[in-house]
Amino acid sequence: MKAQPLASHYINGAYVEDDHGRSIEVIYPATGEIIARLYSATSDIVERAVGAARAAQGKWAKLKPVARGRILRRAADILRERHAQLGRLETLDTGRVIQETLGDPGVAANAMEFFGGAIASFYGDYIDLGQSFGYSRREPLGVCVGIGAWNFPIQIAAMKAAPALAMGNAMVFKPSENTPLSALALAEIFTEAGLPDGVFNVVQGYGDVGEALAIHETVAKVSLTGSVPTARKVSGVAASKLKHITLELGGKSPVIVFDDAEVENAVSGALAANFYANGEVCTNGTRIFLHEGIRDRFLKRLTERTKNIRIGDPLDPETHMGPLINKTQHQKVLDYIAIGKTEGATLLCGGGVPRLQGFDSGLFVEPTVFVDATDSMTIAREEIFGPVMTVLSFRHEDDVIRRANDTQFGLAAGVFTRDLSRAHRVITELQAGTCWINTYNRTPIELPFGGYKHSGIGRENALAALSHYSQLKSIYVETGDIANPY
Repeated sequence: MKAQPLASHYINGAYVEDDHGRSIEVIYPATGEIIARLYSATSDIVERAVGAARAAQGKWAKLKPVARGRILRRAADILRERHAQLGRLETLDTGRVIQETLGDPGVAANAMEFFGGAIASFYGDYIDLGQSFGYSRREPLGVCVGIGAWNFPIQIAAMKAAPALAMGNAMVFKPSENTPLSALALAEIFTEAGLPDGVFNVVQGYGDVGEALAIHETVAKVSLTGSVPTARKVSGVAASKLKHITLELGGKSPVIVFDDAEVENAVSGALAANFYANGEVCTNGTRIFLHEGIRDRFLKRLTERTKNIRIGDPLDPETHMGPLINKTQHQKVLDYIAIGKTEGATLLCGGGVPRLQGFDSGLFVEPTVFVDATDSMTIAREEIFGPVMTVLSFRHEDDVIRRANDTQFGLAAGVFTRDLSRAHRVITELQAGTCWINTYNRTPIELPFGGYKHSGIGRENALAALSHYSQLKSIYVETGDIANPY
């Protein structure tokens, strides 16, 4: 089962190879098979990519916004046409099941379509100043760097590229070394859609490549999706050069289930908030705050439905959950499960490593639910990034709000209740940038996405993203004589 691209990097509209870089082995997490070998970018590759972006950006920015948007909309059409091919590639790269990844190209296409249409009406303002006037202009930043995570590779690449390119910037994108393949496919699609060479480039690599891009003198902005430790490094080097940054980081998000919630919907929300994408989702609501009045009914259905989750071959359309991304993450999740047991939480279901015929080397973990947990437990404090749910009990609204906010993170939060007045009241008090009422993990391109506190800086999606990929110029126009005392 191979997925070898033509070369490791895509620069100035063509594949480029340099085998002097450190080797990157792409592993299919379900079997442990090496499906591709690439090379991390050397300093020469980094310079070529940034140079290509710099050379192409000025001409690209001078195109009418509607012309730039037209190319993005063509890319959206191609993404949708090739969703089967691209979905399979995402499954091989990430281990996520095909029933999920088949939708990823459509999400990427939505980003292209939205920003391709929005850019024609995203402009500055006219300000009447009496006998004079002023106006403002939205202008591109220049060369932007995107650094992706490994859970939703093509979605992340598209959600960074679409607003950056629509605004007239050029981009150098570095995918995660764990999932380097679909960004190259996206680059090919951009070329086919008519994007000028050099406007979107892909370089592979480890953390040192991301750092080299972030500190490069030519780069105006860095947009990172990743962990807090990685963000500290990247933002540190970017800040030393006073670059623009957007950081989309992790979370330990709360889901509050009140006693009047519709049980089946609340259970659906909890499952989506913990087990979608093998639990490897930054927004996941891994702290389920469950009102004592609904506890028994909720846990009964939660247990029944969790045990029905089918683990197995990610390429089988009937499979619900696949393997984790790599051995390091697999062991990390198992360690957290062991810590949960040691610290006194009750294992309601899961917690083991399933043995699946034909997938003996697969990095699988059973969907796991802990109950009787307390706020001070490690599994309730730290981001696990795997299929591990922690259920905590509460009685009073004020108390659960305080506990939900007692975290360094603030990416997401959810509330389940039939009382919409209470829902809006509680959401207002929760310290999180992306919130849901009576659903979870829905992130349409039309809504800004991002977090509070250690969960990030800036926003992706919606018109807010165009603001983060532009700079505002103000112009004062005098129509009369200048009063001057000299």
